[in-house]
Amino acid sequence: MASSSSAFGYLPRTSPVHDLTGAAKLLMTIFASAAVMITYDTRFLVFLILASSAIFRLSKVKFAEIRAVFLFIVTLMAVNTVILYLFSPEEGVRIYGSRHEMFRFTVRYTVTQEQLFYLLNVVLKYGATLPIALVFLLTTEPSEFASSLNQIGVDCRIAYAVALALRYIPDIQRDFNEISQAQQARGCDLSRRTGLRRRIRNVSAILFPLIFSSLERIETISSAMELRGFGKHRKRTWYRSRSFRAADFAAVAACAGLVGVSICLTIVNGGRFYNPFR
Repeated sequence: MASSSSAFGYLPRTSPVHDLTGAAKLLMTIFASAAVMITYDTRFLVFLILASSAIFRLSKVKFAEIRAVFLFIVTLMAVNTVILYLFSPEEGVRIYGSRHEMFRFTVRYTVTQEQLFYLLNVVLKYGATLPIALVFLLTTEPSEFASSLNQIGVDCRIAYAVALALRYIPDIQRDFNEISQAQQARGCDLSRRTGLRRRIRNVSAILFPLIFSSLERIETISSAMELRGFGKHRKRTWYRSRSFRAADFAAVAACAGLVGVSICLTIVNGGRFYNPFR
């Protein structure tokens, strides 16, 4: 029987990252993601990976606590990289304007240095964004996150809905594990010994009860919010709201500076791509 894994959600710690306000961490994530999206400069992307990894270490979040999510995201990254190659095996050649062929699979599918370098940059972009996004989700209390959204201009009703969704993620994981264990105790085999078709059919025996339990919880939450008159007023106070401090301003300014560096590199490189093949 599968063991229950820890829920993916807010992890209370005492760290410099946790001490930052939710609004500051939200702006940091937005600016860092923008800096990554703007450029394909390999040198800058490596720097961003090192910086975001250092922030992850400062947050005191243990890798074991996010291993399952990390492996899932890495799997998606690998699948995306393979799909990029299959649909456009000459994209790197087109971008960098040169061709250094290494070996050939078929007439259409060849492996070039340019294509490998382009795919490397794509992976680096994921790697630069992933740690900072995980840190934001794992170090920001949902109620404070809602307050942060409201502070930057998001309607309080939308902000509260987002907070509810974040609180709901660990509940879904816990329900999934409980239903999965109950079904496996009844002989529903989900191991690799079972064929793929049967395993998919057995997973549906978990998903349908999970959907019904989720709908029941949604009905309970919506009734509670309606009885409390939620949404009657345009503004609301927040129990977890915190004002910006010097550390918050410094962190946001540093991440905003990364966007400036990314734009400058685009100008210096004559485009978004750093080209070592010239």
